[in-house]
This record gives sequence, structure tokens and C-alpha cells, in this order.
Amino acid sequence: MFSRADVWLATLVLLVIVALAVAAPLIYPKGPWAMGGRPFLGPAGDLRFPLGTDTNGRNILAGLIWGGRVSLVIGLVSTAVAVSIGVLIGAVAGYAGGRVDAALMRFTEIFQVVPGFALALVLVAVLQPSAGSIVLAIGVVSWPPVTRLVRAEFLSLRSRDFVYAAQLQGQSSLRIMFRQILPNVASPIIVMGSLMVATAILLESSLSFLGLGDPNRMSWGFMVGASRTVLRQAWWMATFPGLAIAVTVLALNVLGEALNDALGSQSGKR
Repeated sequence: MFSRADVWLATLVLLVIVALAVAAPLIYPKGPWAMGGRPFLGPAGDLRFPLGTDTNGRNILAGLIWGGRVSLVIGLVSTAVAVSIGVLIGAVAGYAGGRVDAALMRFTEIFQVVPGFALALVLVAVLQPSAGSIVLAIGVVSWPPVTRLVRAEFLSLRSRDFVYAAQLQGQSSLRIMFRQILPNVASPIIVMGSLMVATAILLESSLSFLGLGDPNRMSWGFMVGASRTVLRQAWWMATFPGLAIAVTVLALNVLGEALNDALGSQSGKR
């Protein structure tokens, strides 16, 4: 369990990262691909390039800030896709039960037995590397845990009195599922979603590291992958984007765990 100071520090770190990512066009209007310095310039070697330059003289700090936009957006959007798929399938399976539940769970298990990263690699390679294909691939491999969580919650809630009351009022199944039951499942979904964003950022970084990222967009994974052949000559090219990934994922995990504790304690009081 993390202390309150840890949670506040994680929140501050994330706010700074998000603020820099949003302000990237204002801070570095030329973008991350501009070659304005001497190649392999070390950190603090030039005030214009405080974190140094890469093999082509591109600003490492500009790449970090612009790369944060790509990593955060892909992490958030792919998580939203995964949560949407998982909630829909899990809600139908948990509320309907019987053969519908069994069929949907067997379908879910198909995706669970296949290694997620391997499936994401195949999907991105088949669809051609782009931001859209990466979002789709991460969303497709990430939804099964959400489905199982939502299904379990729906199975426990569908026999509650408020559901019977809604049925007696003549409400449709869709209305009962998404207006009556789903709000009561929101807390664990939010917690899982916050943790999934961190996982999505790691997946995107891994795909970009292997050369399957969007070639038109700078990302942290791309920066680490581009520096693997010059690690001894220019350690900073991999170190700073690697630290950005680690710090962002750690901060998201701290907030996710804190959110889990907070929402869990509220549920206990009820």
C-alpha cells in the first residue's frame, strides 16, 4: 500500500507529463524530427539541447515531449477500446447467462490462450504499422480481463432486488444492463482501466522498439529502439526515453492502486 505522499508525487508526475505533452507544439513547434544540432551531442553540452542529440542531430528533449503525446494518446485510446469491448461482452454474458454466457466465455478464452504480445505483433504487421493499427491491436489483446470482471459482477448483481424491480416496471434488458447494473460496476472497471493504460503504454513501446510503431510519429519506444546500436557511444539516447516510460508506468500503477484502495474502502462502508 502506498502512502499519501507517494500518491501525490505520482499525481504531480503525471500532471507534468501530460502538461508537457499537450504543450509540445508550443515548446518545440518544429516537431521532434528537426535536425538542428551536432550528432551525438551529450547532455548539457549545449543549452539548446539539454538532454543531448541523437544520431541525426535531433533534440532528445523534443523527442521526449512529442513522444509523450503519442504514448499517452495510444495508451488511453487503446484502453478505451479494450474496456468498451470487454464491458459489452461481459455485460451480455453475465446478464443473459446460460448458453449465451458459455458461448461468449469460450470466445473470450480463445483470446486468452494466445499470448497477447504475439497477437499484437501479428495484427500490426498484417495491418501495416500505424497509430490506428497499434490502437486496434492493443485493444483486441487487452479486453478479456475486463470481460471476466464485468461478467462476474453482473452475475452477482442480476439477482438483486433493484433488478427485479426494473423488470417489473417493464424496462428493457439493455436499459437494465446499462442503466441499472453497469453504474454499480463502474468502480472496479475504472480501477482496471487505469492500470491497463500503463500496460498499453508498455505494449506500444515494445512494438515501436521492434520497428512496428507508426513511422510518422515519434514515440518513446521508437527512441529506445533507434538507439540500441549506439548504446556505448550515446547512452543518453536510450536512457532518457526509457526513464520516461518507467516513470509514467510507475506513476499510473501507483494511482491505480490508490484508486483501488479508495474505491474498495468506500464499497466496504456501504
